[in-house]
This record gives sequence, structure tokens and C-alpha cells, in this order.
Amino acid sequence: MQIDGAVVVVTGASSGIGAATARAAAAAGARVVLAARREDRLAALAEELGSARGAALAVRCDVTDPAQVADALQAAVDAFGRIDVVVNNAGQGLQGTVADVDLEDVRAVLELNVLGPLVVMQAAVPHLRAGGGGSIVNISSGTTLAAVPGTGPYAASKSALEKLSAVARAELEPDGITVSCLLPFATSTEFMTSIRAGREAAEEMTAGATFDPPERVAEAVLDLVRTGAPQVDLVPRAYGGSA
Repeated sequence: MQIDGAVVVVTGASSGIGAATARAAAAAGARVVLAARREDRLAALAEELGSARGAALAVRCDVTDPAQVADALQAAVDAFGRIDVVVNNAGQGLQGTVADVDLEDVRAVLELNVLGPLVVMQAAVPHLRAGGGGSIVNISSGTTLAAVPGTGPYAASKSALEKLSAVARAELEPDGITVSCLLPFATSTEFMTSIRAGREAAEEMTAGATFDPPERVAEAVLDLVRTGAPQVDLVPRAYGGSA
């Protein structure tokens, strides 16, 4: 589908891939809805993208809270009349071995990385149906393509999101709703500083890697919206990907 003129909701929009995606969508002519928990950053980004002229709306939202998600999407419809695209980007990392990882950390990451996108999809589908269809892009991770020690719980959460996306794609196709999944490679964002646990181990694992800029991921998100492809990865072939 076309980006120009579309209403695009981005979760986790306060920094990194989410903020870059919002900027890219706005530059392509979209009206953007910025959803995240850090209100100060959302307000600054909305002002940058043109909230005064009605091009951007900032909405505080914790994607694990169904009531907040429902209110955020309703605010988008109230402001712009509809929703065309949803980018499920909110998420968090976790580094830890299967034998030793804290189960409470695993539960928290599963809730954010799997249940969060499900909550958003469930809230968005009625609005997308009402508009005759649309696009959902879920942000997974290149860690699902390899069995790297220490990434098991995090990669498991993203693998679950990929399967959820594939099934949702089949279920929602009759409604004209396309569900796609993007697998970024290591990206230069605040991911490491916001990791749930195991930051030191994660930094050691990625030492020497060339990180992609978030703008590269953002352009891939918009390409998925335009093409409707089921899944794309930005992972180099040396790491199990197709890039």
C-alpha cells in the first residue's frame, strides 16, 4: 500500500527504530501517531514532525496494557479519521543462558515482545477492517536465524512473534489486512542500554560487529508496507540471513 497520505501508528516511537520509522513515514507523506511510554521524547518528536500542522500525534502508551492501547488507537482515529498502518516496534532485549536466566526476566520480555504486539493487533484490527484493510508490520530480530548462546529467551520471544505474524497474515488476508515481519540485524539504538538483563554479556557478544543505522531499518519497514511481503531480514549471509 502507499505511504503518502496514510495514517501510520508506530509503537516504541520515542527512540531508535521507532523514531526513525516515524521520521521516514512522515517524510514519505504519512500522518504519524507516536506511541510509547516516554512522553517528553514523544512530544519533542511530534513537534519535529509537525504536530502543529496536524502531521503527528504523540500518545503515551504501554503496549502491555490493553486499555492504554485501545485509548491510543482511538485517539489516532479521532485525530485523523482512520488507521492504515501499524508498526509493532516496542520491545526489549534479554541476554542469559537457558540454564541460568531469571524466569521473571523471561516473563517480562515475553509479555512485552509477544503479548504486547498481540494486544496492539487485537485493538487495531477493528479499525483496519473499518477502513477496508491496511498493513501491520511486526519487528522481530535477526537472532531468530541462529542458535547463539545467551540469546535463547530473547530469540524465543521473537520467534513466537514471527509465528504469530504468519498466522495473523493468513487469518486477516480476507479482510485486506497484510501482516508482515521484519528481522533487523544489530542496530545502533538504545537497545543495549535498555536491555532487561545481561547487558555486559550482550555487549561482549556484539563487540566488533558493524551496527546498522536505524534509518536502514526504517526504510525496510516502509518497503514492507509498500510490497506487503510476508517477511524480510536485514541479516548478513554470514550470520544466517539473506542480506
